[in-house]
Amino acid sequence: MKKDILEKGAILQRDRETYAIAPHIPGGFTDTATLRKICDVADTYGLSVKLTSAQRIGLFGVKEEELDAVWADLNQDQGAPIGLCVRSVRICPGTTQCKRAVQDSTGLGLKLDSIYHAMRLPNKMKMGISGCLLSCSECAVKDIGVLGTNRGWRIMVGGNAGPRPRIGEQLVDNVADQEQVLDIVSRIVEFYKSSGEEGRLGRLVEKMGIEAFRAAVLGEAGQP
Repeated sequence: MKKDILEKGAILQRDRETYAIAPHIPGGFTDTATLRKICDVADTYGLSVKLTSAQRIGLFGVKEEELDAVWADLNQDQGAPIGLCVRSVRICPGTTQCKRAVQDSTGLGLKLDSIYHAMRLPNKMKMGISGCLLSCSECAVKDIGVLGTNRGWRIMVGGNAGPRPRIGEQLVDNVADQEQVLDIVSRIVEFYKSSGEEGRLGRLVEKMGIEAFRAAVLGEAGQP
């Protein structure tokens, strides 16, 4: 019986014959040349195209024997829609474009994406980076959510959607700059990797309690 093919980023579809793939488009930011190439490949192989909630472009209906050829023609990095890894780093336009933003979520989000996208972990992880508290990247239901405020950055941990949804909890507030955010996220990820927890990050936060988790990640003072 056919199944997902992790090394090719291919998800078996409902027909149990064809696959969906998704090139990596960091934060959903792309250019017209890339879009044209995706369209050309879709036309060549008769594929359906869908914008996904992870800010990627999914190509549906790929035959197994054509997976290598499709990826070669795309000539793009694979997204990470499956597997035990950082699946996505969702990013809002932030102060680059949005009139409501108060922090540069695009700059921070792209840095995080370059570090963590597809990183192997004990379970899947999703991140959301928003430039204001409207949270268009849905930070409260991400394993790690980072929101811009007038005083800096707020970091939330342990959120997820799915069949057992969980709202993330505030780990720390008023983080002054992007470098400090990067340091705290690194601490969270490294602690999770070494914890022995096989479930989502929220399970670890639940087991420990947010205060103990905060102390383990940030130290007894609870600050970076």
